[in-house]
Amino acid sequence: MKSQAKIALLFFGFSISIILLISAFVYYFSARHFYTEFNVRLKIRAVVAAKAVLDVEDERTPAYREIREQHLERLPDEKEFFFPIASPAGLKEKAKALKLPEVFFDDLIQKGNSTYRDNNTLFTGLKYQSDKGTYAVIVSASNKFYREHQSYLQKVLIGAVVLATLLTFMIAVIFSRKVFDPVRQITQKVKEISSENMHLRVEKKNYSDEISDLVVTFNHMLDRLETAFATQNNFISNASHELSTPLTAIIGEAEVTLSKERAAADYKDSLQVILNEAERLEKVTRSLLFLAQTGFDGKKQSMDRIRADQIIWDVKETMDRLVPGNKIIIDLALIPDSPEKLKVRGNMQLLHLAISNIVSNAIKYSGNKPVKISIGTGNQHVIIVVKDEGIGIPSSELKYIYDPFFRASNTKQYEGFGIGLPLSRNIIRLHGGVLQVDAEINKGTTVQISLPLFKPETSTVVI
Repeated sequence: MKSQAKIALLFFGFSISIILLISAFVYYFSARHFYTEFNVRLKIRAVVAAKAVLDVEDERTPAYREIREQHLERLPDEKEFFFPIASPAGLKEKAKALKLPEVFFDDLIQKGNSTYRDNNTLFTGLKYQSDKGTYAVIVSASNKFYREHQSYLQKVLIGAVVLATLLTFMIAVIFSRKVFDPVRQITQKVKEISSENMHLRVEKKNYSDEISDLVVTFNHMLDRLETAFATQNNFISNASHELSTPLTAIIGEAEVTLSKERAAADYKDSLQVILNEAERLEKVTRSLLFLAQTGFDGKKQSMDRIRADQIIWDVKETMDRLVPGNKIIIDLALIPDSPEKLKVRGNMQLLHLAISNIVSNAIKYSGNKPVKISIGTGNQHVIIVVKDEGIGIPSSELKYIYDPFFRASNTKQYEGFGIGLPLSRNIIRLHGGVLQVDAEINKGTTVQISLPLFKPETSTVVI
């Protein structure tokens, strides 16, 4: 069953249940009201009858008789009984004669009044003290008005329930269609979107807040998917080029060398070319594998408690070996007094690789100008900032810097594959951190790394 039909049935069921409950409520309390009203009328007649019949010496008796005979309409099957309250045995006989329960007279004697209902016939009795003595005055009548009113009320309520059922069913169908109309429109639009027309978006109309949030969320998802598709296509294109270029060079050099006999020096030169291209191919392949591994959330890496400042000094030592004469400056002005505020949960080799890539890029693209590395702490994070005075990155290209193999338009004269920064970001993400890059053309680049502080309760966790 479709959700639209389910909602229509639920709405219809709840509405009908409420209507039936209200109808039963009205019928029940109306019946009680009719019964109570008829009982009050019988009590008034019992009092008037007692005063008109039993109070012989009262000067108001003629007036009660006139009211009783001329102004009180006789009720259907109305009867009056007057019994002196002399002995309980006599009352029991009267109860049997009138087919009344004995408790009727017991209540009448003890409480002064009593009521009994036999189908639609109502008996109302009261104890009356007159000049002749104490009497039990009983008035009975058939409540035909009650039956007529109840029958009429039943017809009205049944008709109302039938009409309400039809109207509720129509409203439920219209309501469910109205509710799901935006969903149907969104579904129809989504069916039109495929990998060939990923640029299409769901139009945001005057929907409710929840539907609008759904449309916005879906469009954002499409934005991410479109970016992912573009990145994937760019990655495949660049990877193919980066891998095929050294392979082509190796194959070409080997074919040329083997085409005829050559001197030993020529073979040596050819082997050197093949070696250089093979090393280049090995670097690209290893970088791609490392990039894929760090971008896979399911890969587990052992995490230890390490000091962020120690990583900085290790990176400095590595750069001194790889790039002698570099101008790396380590700024410790913001370093905290407590060593505990420098400890992070991470993998030493991965973090070393990530920061080394960033520092290496800073040295390369600044022409070996000063590169400043600062370290400090916040409430929950260790902050590492790498700032250079190099060529920077065009502002329009900053959004592409994490795409594998992407290289800014002003880096053509520098060697590189465009994998280092995406790899560094993946590693920082693996550690629950954030990497931010700000750059200005010809003024330098600033890279900020934020890593969560170490928490003792998570020391044995691996991701």
